Amino acid sequence: MKITSRLVLSMSLSAALVAALSTYFQARQETKELRSELQRRSAALAESLKESLEPALIQTDAKEMLRVLRRNAARERLLGAGIFDAQARTVAATAGTERRLKSLESLLKRAAGLESPPPPVSRRGFWGEEMVFVYPLAAERGPAGSLLLIHDTSYIQSQIRLLWRHNFFRLLFHALVILLVSLWVIRWNIMAPIDHLAEWMKQVRTGQAPRDLSPPAGLLEPVAKEAVHLAQSLTAARAAAEEEARLRQEVQSVWTAERLKEHVRAKLEGRPLFVVANREPYMHERRGKRLEVVTPASGLVTGVEPVLLACGGTWVGQGAGDADRETADERGRVRVPPDEPKYTLKRVWLSKEEEEGYYYGFSNEGLWPLCHIAHTRPIFRSEDWKQYQDVNRKFADALLEELDPIQEPCVLIQDYHFALLPRLIKEARPDARVAIFWHIPWPNPEAFGICPWQREILDGMLGADLVGFHIQYHCNNFLETVDRALECRIEWERFAVHRRGHVTTVKPFPISIALPEPVPSRGAAPGKETLLKGLGVKARWMGVGVDRVDYTKGIIERFRAIERFLEKNPVYQGEFVFVEIGAPSRTHIKSYQDLEADVEAEAERINRRFSAKDYRPIVLLKKHHSHKEIDPYYRAADLCMVTSLHDGMNLVAKEFVAAREDEQGVLILSHFTGAARELRDALVVNPYDTERTAQAIKTALEMDPEERARRMLSMRRILKEYNVYFWAGRLIEDLTAIRLPASAGQKTS
Repeated sequence: MKITSRLVLSMSLSAALVAALSTYFQARQETKELRSELQRRSAALAESLKESLEPALIQTDAKEMLRVLRRNAARERLLGAGIFDAQARTVAATAGTERRLKSLESLLKRAAGLESPPPPVSRRGFWGEEMVFVYPLAAERGPAGSLLLIHDTSYIQSQIRLLWRHNFFRLLFHALVILLVSLWVIRWNIMAPIDHLAEWMKQVRTGQAPRDLSPPAGLLEPVAKEAVHLAQSLTAARAAAEEEARLRQEVQSVWTAERLKEHVRAKLEGRPLFVVANREPYMHERRGKRLEVVTPASGLVTGVEPVLLACGGTWVGQGAGDADRETADERGRVRVPPDEPKYTLKRVWLSKEEEEGYYYGFSNEGLWPLCHIAHTRPIFRSEDWKQYQDVNRKFADALLEELDPIQEPCVLIQDYHFALLPRLIKEARPDARVAIFWHIPWPNPEAFGICPWQREILDGMLGADLVGFHIQYHCNNFLETVDRALECRIEWERFAVHRRGHVTTVKPFPISIALPEPVPSRGAAPGKETLLKGLGVKARWMGVGVDRVDYTKGIIERFRAIERFLEKNPVYQGEFVFVEIGAPSRTHIKSYQDLEADVEAEAERINRRFSAKDYRPIVLLKKHHSHKEIDPYYRAADLCMVTSLHDGMNLVAKEFVAAREDEQGVLILSHFTGAARELRDALVVNPYDTERTAQAIKTALEMDPEERARRMLSMRRILKEYNVYFWAGRLIEDLTAIRLPASAGQKTS
């Protein structure tokens, strides 16, 4: 209230001052113009009088001169007029002139000897404001004297006073109107949001749930957004602290971000963690003149980023956004996340040729189908292998630049894109502790033997101190492959490989996700009916699938199971809709282009068969969706289908379980996923078995609500206990526990 009063008072005084100054300068200009006009009129009158008085001057006819002066003085409303000789003696003068002459004698004498009139004299007399003009009069034989004209200027002051009266109040009125409009704008666009934010922050401070987490648009939007982030951080911190206290009270040991942070700090002894991955967690894209931050759809980012958010460090990844260079420094580094930076992202730049050979070629046309037993033939080209080697060296150089000042750094390399990187890092920095986590399956030795460079890949991976897979089965396959392909000694009891004087430990670390923080203000998601209405369909039940469009995900097999379900259960025709959120992937590769076309064709075929008004059984959303966009579908779906033909873990299954705070919904899960070994209360299916997968859909829709709740609660408990922080904690603990040889205690120069 005090702020508003001071604001009103200061703006009112400012309005009055502006009106006064504006009127003052206008009055000055008006006075100047009126005086100039009077001077012009006086000069014109003097010229006219000279012509009329000329005969009388020659004849020295005083009476005629007086008559002429009186006539013109009456017409021009002069206060006085007169003709004087060279000694300032009166020749002829109107009434009232004589009493004004006392102070003008010197001026009259001086004017008689001039060729041009002197400047007019303005003075305030007993009779008011007046202006005196003196004009020299010439005779045939020299100066004859001067003409005196005394003008009344009181009308100028009257006009100026009238101008002040009219203009000042008119301008003041306008200024006050602007003031009122400004106050209204300030009240609704500044004061109201400030009051709202103040009340909201008070709720957060006192532990109440904020009513609205969306920042108000308008002038204060940047401040409001920062306040939102601050409030979310405070609320999350309070919830985490309460959860931690509750867990201590219950003598439980659930891993949280705070626990991981303290654990990593103790294990790393303050040293940063370095993560290497092909994909960056944040891309900068240009949308017209505006920069936009994009979070790529990636299970790896979902699983690994919470680790760096918890403990800090550096993520080394490929810069793929078209505005990535302009947002990074000269060394390719930028702090992320943009809203609340917690770690450093270092971008590595690849040429188009390098990306084609290393990523699309060797990694995704060679290693990806080789490791996924999904009946797609791997393609190996020597030029792709060369690019793969060169890019691994480029990433090694970028990482070594970041490692340079750190003694005994810890490096966590992600996935099949960097099989050669562990050896390159270890050779340059023997003091580094290096782990590589392989996010995809590892096939049996016979299958992996297809790769022409299997020995080089295995040797590169064995440069690591620790090799991690999702499940024990993949660890077994890896060790069997090493045993057949390389000269080495394997300790099967410890799952360790001795080669070239170095020991590599191989272990399973099932990756997971971070459950959403228990923030009470999360709010209600759009309901099933709202989501389906937005898609242009109506139905009673809804299923959801979230995948990259990849031949390993079993999308076509899933669609055929849905078709068979509708065939066998006509009652669900028109009542069950399946929403497939399919993000296009690796569209440079022909097999992916063909798959995308096949998925669309299969969806269209099934829809033609069962479609009706406001209904089609499969809704294919073929674009990238953020986690925020996907979450409402997870929370509203009656079932989620994960039907991978071969998968390392598959975090979509865990994301669906994490989203179901209502403890409803059913997960249909392929037993070819690593997740099936943990989420045993899902309906586990063989995606190649269309009949049983169709039956699983019916079972899910008709399951008793209590049974659904029991299964979901059980899976959520597993997810809560074995979350991404547990995964990272185990991985980093095992990595830091590795004893380096004495010769590796210092970095090489």
